[in-house]
Amino acid sequence: MRIGLFPGSFNPPTIAHLALLDAAQRQMDRVAAVLPREFPHKSYDHITIEDRIAMLEAARAATPFEVKVTGGGLFIDIARELAPQYGPNADLWFICGRDAAERIVEWDYGQPCAIDTMLDEFGLLVAARQGEYSPPARLAHRIRTLDVPPDYSSISATEVRTRMQRGQPWDHLVPPGAADLVSRVYGQPRARNK
Repeated sequence: MRIGLFPGSFNPPTIAHLALLDAAQRQMDRVAAVLPREFPHKSYDHITIEDRIAMLEAARAATPFEVKVTGGGLFIDIARELAPQYGPNADLWFICGRDAAERIVEWDYGQPCAIDTMLDEFGLLVAARQGEYSPPARLAHRIRTLDVPPDYSSISATEVRTRMQRGQPWDHLVPPGAADLVSRVYGQPRARNK
């Protein structure tokens, strides 16, 4: 069984997140949005994990997916924590954009070529994000392209938060089913006229 796992802070969930989950469903048997309790490269600010779970649950109306919470933030930690939940025949694939794939492959794990052995335990489904990803040849067998329409490549949770801070319309960038909850969680009114 092929399992697509999409770790993120979902701060807040965006229509781009849903586009990646939707695209992964065409290649995977099951997909899940994964909320790590901590990340190695970023911190959660002000929005609780319970708020993030609630926003993801609200977003599922448009694209059905599972929601998982894990203790670790590195892909290998997430894979080892979730693999037993899916059984011994699960083939885990992490969903990410080009920027995340580069960070994962080039990360200093404290030992040379650590990513090579990690990719024995999981693969990467990589969407173009401000450019296509070209994996090193030695890793290409466990890294696949995830086809997502290019108009989603520039949408990010950071952009949503920036628009909120500037008083600009933002609700068209979040899943419709989650927009009211996002408005309440972030204390930002929805734009009625775009």
